[in-house]
Amino acid sequence: MLRGSSTEATTPDRVAAGAPETGRPRLLIVDDDPGPRDSLKIIFKDDYEVLTAANGEEALDLLKRQPIHAAILDIRMTGMSGIDLLGRIKTQDPDVSVIMLTAFETLETARQALRLGACDYLTKPFDLLTMRAAVAKAVERNRCARQFRTNETVLREIQSQLQEYQVREEMARKQGEIYSMVLHDINNPLTVISGLAVMANERLRRLQLPYTQDLSSVREDLAQIEQQVFKCLEVSRRYLGFARRRPGEAPHVNVNRVLEDLRTLMRPNPALEGHELRVELPPMELFARMNGTDLIQVLLNLVINALQATDQPHQVCVRARLLQQPVEAARMQSTTHAHFANRVSFVNEPPLVEIQVEDNGPGIATVPVGRIFEAYYTTKKAGTGTGLGLTIVQHLLEQANGGLRVETRPGLGTTFTLWISAQ
Repeated sequence: MLRGSSTEATTPDRVAAGAPETGRPRLLIVDDDPGPRDSLKIIFKDDYEVLTAANGEEALDLLKRQPIHAAILDIRMTGMSGIDLLGRIKTQDPDVSVIMLTAFETLETARQALRLGACDYLTKPFDLLTMRAAVAKAVERNRCARQFRTNETVLREIQSQLQEYQVREEMARKQGEIYSMVLHDINNPLTVISGLAVMANERLRRLQLPYTQDLSSVREDLAQIEQQVFKCLEVSRRYLGFARRRPGEAPHVNVNRVLEDLRTLMRPNPALEGHELRVELPPMELFARMNGTDLIQVLLNLVINALQATDQPHQVCVRARLLQQPVEAARMQSTTHAHFANRVSFVNEPPLVEIQVEDNGPGIATVPVGRIFEAYYTTKKAGTGTGLGLTIVQHLLEQANGGLRVETRPGLGTTFTLWISAQ
């Protein structure tokens, strides 16, 4: 073969980087022999935007600068062979449709080219009609591939938006459940208030001075009423305060108080029936940089999941502590039975509040265990879960730049550990 000069890369048919699309498909011809290269350019210049290259390096440089729809590669070239260039092109842009051209056809070379993704394999001298048909087919194949990828991207975006909508809808439903439980919690002291108020009014109606004992009883009843009213106000103001916090305001929450609320809110929950919930308060007050309603929602999800792990009686324990050092790298690794969910968003800077939800149930049979954080994935019986609970937990902790790890021991139980920046 005659060898072409590498200076051809500067000829006028080159398209500068960032040049606007012409609307015509772009065809790349790579051959170190100027004869076939120029002949092909003349044949296709009226139908395609034709770029030419005398070697593989020039071809890859052109591919970096603008999209190529189809390419014709000579197999035997000085330096990088056509087969090697084919592999590089497919790595850089798998949608480029490539036609291999050679004067030395062998079965093995043809197989290798097709294995690497070539869409056609022609020999020199080529038939003009066959070459035109092959290029037209290659361009159409590229158009279909790009359209497929565009549709696939749009579909993924739609699925992502739908999943985000469903997650937010589930989060809103969960928050509604939280406030329902708060109202339930408030209802108990209100019932006491109502009864004591009736008794106090009855005693005052019958009161005849100087019955100081009756007066003492009335004062005691009124003191209990005041105490119960204060409890109602404290619970309602606390959670309304979380909801009303301004977007730019740094969130923070008293972890001890949230754990106390968790114990109170879980007391009437049907998931607790037949099981035991232990909430261990830390010896000192801990404050975390997280919205209080989000934290109580995370803990309620994890605790209810742990209680529903099995119908057999078992125990769930919730505990918290302060860490003065970062989480060890080993605990941030994922294995078959352990998974760290928020590695990218987690701010691993002490001090950190560590909260664990541990159960002694049967463990999680899913392998790898990280699959439990996938949206709609559930191990519960049909109709008992949406498959979004742990997705919401992960989402809320990501918003707080918190870490989340699950470790399961088949037959022994599961531990969820979350880390949040301490206030």
